[in-house]
Amino acid sequence: MTHEPGIITPYTRRSFLRRSVGALGAAAIAGALDPAKFAHGAATSEELKIALVGCGGRGSGAVLDAMSTLNQGPLKLVAVADVFEDRLKGAVNNFKTKHPKSVDVPQDRQFLGFDAYKQAISAADVVILTTPPGFRPMMFEEAVRQGKHVFMEKPVATDAAGIRQVLAAAAEAKKKGLKVGVGLQRHHSKGYQETIKRLQDGAIGDLVSMRAYWNGATPWVNPRAKLETKAGRKLTEMEYQMRNWYYFTWICGDHICEQHIHNLDVINWAKGFKYPVRAQGLGGAEVRVGMDYGEIFDHHAVEFEYEDGARCFSYCRHIVGCWNSVSEHAQGTKGTSEIGRNVITPKDGEAWRYRGGERNAYEQEHSDLYDAIRNNKDYNEAENGAMSTMTAILGRMATYSGQMVEMEKALKSEISIFPKNLAWDAEMPVKPGADGNYPRAIPGKTKV
Repeated sequence: MTHEPGIITPYTRRSFLRRSVGALGAAAIAGALDPAKFAHGAATSEELKIALVGCGGRGSGAVLDAMSTLNQGPLKLVAVADVFEDRLKGAVNNFKTKHPKSVDVPQDRQFLGFDAYKQAISAADVVILTTPPGFRPMMFEEAVRQGKHVFMEKPVATDAAGIRQVLAAAAEAKKKGLKVGVGLQRHHSKGYQETIKRLQDGAIGDLVSMRAYWNGATPWVNPRAKLETKAGRKLTEMEYQMRNWYYFTWICGDHICEQHIHNLDVINWAKGFKYPVRAQGLGGAEVRVGMDYGEIFDHHAVEFEYEDGARCFSYCRHIVGCWNSVSEHAQGTKGTSEIGRNVITPKDGEAWRYRGGERNAYEQEHSDLYDAIRNNKDYNEAENGAMSTMTAILGRMATYSGQMVEMEKALKSEISIFPKNLAWDAEMPVKPGADGNYPRAIPGKTKV
């Protein structure tokens, strides 16, 4: 893919949805969503039934964050779904201990298996989708088909095909009046809100360059040998990859998607919900190598270009002993901002810093969602969630291929990295070689 300077397409939230969904068969996807299932668009002060799909740590955290809104109205967790029984049982026991009056999940509403999400969704008014992100598109589509409000964690997909699926379902959710929250919690931080508002109002002039960082240590790893010792048997490849999901692109998206999306999303937000038109970058696995680290990179460095010529310089790294930062910064024609620290420094005039109160943003995002549900307010974060996810995917496509990648072409990519069949013995998109290690993308050779 080459840079064609005469072709620059502005990607706003609205045009992104229109172009990608309209050109790529949204009607066919949306036609599968049954409008007759719509039953939850009206305001209500009644008890809302919640279903959790994905009982890992983030799922458990999201349910507890939802329970922090009990002062706004009654909630009850009525169903859970997962593919692993140990995670499901552990989560249910935790919820019963912490919120016994708000948990009613008998055995017949504890669903196991790859299709379990459909049953859990059918039991609830509001669905919390917190499986690893590769499953998000099909589960979000199903929740909308059934007419349910949704909270889904970020990122919302791991490839362009998944993004198109999410955008189509997001459009249908709007038609049905469904409320959709996405776990980009910085949008619900008062400090971020006040800082971004000032930047958009011109506090430092036009934003011409931005920097975004997620540099830190490896979050966790589940070695195959340890998992198999615990299980007392060999794991199938699907079992292993799902237990160690962070290290496989089809299910995680690589850490540029799974974590760095937060910072990239802030930059898109500061730019007025506009999205890059192209990207180029470099990346690889320098330190975090070996069979237990799957196929993802341990560092990515990407230059994103926006329609107005502004650049975002993006860096994410998982290497111990290096300089760390999780932050966002902006350089404008009239000053600078340390966005994550809520600081604005104009060239002329006094520096500003947000010093107001701040609620836990993880709780606030649920409070805002349930307020919208109970009071029937317009509320749909799915489009921006999809576009910020696509920004991260665009960056990964650039680092994996070593090419300049255009957003318009990236959105149309027909390369699906999701397994064709979901079963414990399924053929996987990536498999270990004879030495037990997994093949990684090779810049200059890998096609995206």
